[in-house]
Amino acid sequence: MNRLQQYAELIIRFGVNIQEGQSLAIRSTTDAKDFTRALTEAAYAKGASEVNVLWTDEKVKRLQFEMAADEVFTRLPKYEKAFFDELVEKGSSLISIAAEDPDLLTGIDPNKIGTYSKSRMKSLRVFYDKMMNDELVWCVASMPTPAWAKKMFPNLGQDEALEALWEAIYKTVRVDTEDPVAAWEAHDKNLERRKEVLNDYRFDKLVYKNSLGTNLEVKLAQNHLWCGGSAFSAEGIKFFANMPTEEVFTMPDKMGTNGILYSALPLSYQGNIIDRFWFKFEEGRIVDYGAEVGEDVLREMIDFDEGARYLGEVALVDYNSPISDMNTLFFNTLFDENASCHFAIGRAYPTTIVGGSELSQDQLIEAGANDSMTHVDFMVGTEDLSIIGVTAEGKEVEVFRNGNLVI
Repeated sequence: MNRLQQYAELIIRFGVNIQEGQSLAIRSTTDAKDFTRALTEAAYAKGASEVNVLWTDEKVKRLQFEMAADEVFTRLPKYEKAFFDELVEKGSSLISIAAEDPDLLTGIDPNKIGTYSKSRMKSLRVFYDKMMNDELVWCVASMPTPAWAKKMFPNLGQDEALEALWEAIYKTVRVDTEDPVAAWEAHDKNLERRKEVLNDYRFDKLVYKNSLGTNLEVKLAQNHLWCGGSAFSAEGIKFFANMPTEEVFTMPDKMGTNGILYSALPLSYQGNIIDRFWFKFEEGRIVDYGAEVGEDVLREMIDFDEGARYLGEVALVDYNSPISDMNTLFFNTLFDENASCHFAIGRAYPTTIVGGSELSQDQLIEAGANDSMTHVDFMVGTEDLSIIGVTAEGKEVEVFRNGNLVI
């Protein structure tokens, strides 16, 4: 078995954990056709009843944004909505291949991109509700594509860049280890221990400081839960929503963030790069912001809807995590968020609060959860990041020192 097949089998076994007779959906790109075929074969070998693929093509997408009529971006094509409606109806598992060119939509009007994103989110709200509530089994994974590889390794030829990116991805998902299955099982146990420790503390708030200028206080939802690593679907199927994954994460109180926050890594958002950006928060809301690169895109991102001005996720990752220690910037949030502590603006995961899966949207909001049609992770972890946890009684506990967890 070659490493591509081994990687595909890991995603089928750990990522979506396909069950006998279960349906699988794959959202992929034409640049990933060989890998998609490997995933399909591995899924059928594990007992999948069917595998359905929704294809996209980067060059076609770019041409659409350059040349299509404006009204095209106000609606989602019926065939695409039908794909996700059927996925929900059947209770299919979903694999999404995240491998977009970080510069795919550079130069495109951010308003046009925003219109497209909003129409998509509105049309697929039921699907996203079920996904974020773990009612469906889902996994985001990746593989190299030519444009992305050249972005990461501009000094290499195309073939060499693709090979270098393959090697980097294999390392992040532990395919390079002697026994990848055992490595994933051990990794899951380590993340479970982290969650247990953090849940036992029941912190009221976290205070972030570093030399970039971050000085931020984040109140956590009263009944927050730290999640990460594996999760369980409504039917009790264990799965990993992200491969790779190094984070543990929880729910902030929507109105409880105050201070200033600086990004640590570039953010690839909707085919554009945003870099060296910052936010100022008052009572949870972003009231000021700036960026040295991509400020117009940043503005569109936080003006997506009112909820995009508030945090929906707090995530902890060691600065010396395996991906961070590679000293490789991926320009892809799936990887870069697992090399750095991060936050997400937008919608909160219901599963990050006690009993959240059973609460209505109104009840979640009452409990402090943010609601939005978007959810965008951005990286803030640095080598000198300090995080102090404060309990409801006012006790201060050092959580992160020099970028790493110390409890």
